[in-house]
Amino acid sequence: MVTGDLEKVLSLLLSLSCRLLRTEAALEDLSAENHHTRLPLLEKKQQLLAQLMEARELKEHVDGRQRAVCKALGGSLTPEQLRDYSHFLRMKAALLVEQRQLEDRIRLLEEQLRALRESLPSGNSPPSGLGYY
Repeated sequence: MVTGDLEKVLSLLLSLSCRLLRTEAALEDLSAENHHTRLPLLEKKQQLLAQLMEARELKEHVDGRQRAVCKALGGSLTPEQLRDYSHFLRMKAALLVEQRQLEDRIRLLEEQLRALRESLPSGNSPPSGLGYY
């Protein structure tokens, strides 16, 4: 249960962080005079910040449960097995972060590819044999 909760909380933290970054980027792109568009984005930013703080509190709670499980397992597992379990949890978290970064990078590249295709004049599409489709 702890590893499942860790996965869910990390996914939530990453999702909220990405949404906050996109919102901040959108705010930077807007001029200060554009109040009609700027105000909803500022409200969204505040909401995302509050949600991010709540998610961090959840992460701290999961970390506490994780420490309690490790302590309980300390009596049942050998020191090597306990190190392996701790390493598994660290690697799971690191791989989740890496997976999310790769998914975001793929999404960005797909958006760039779509924009490039749309910018080409009709009839000037690249040859289909290049494996880009």
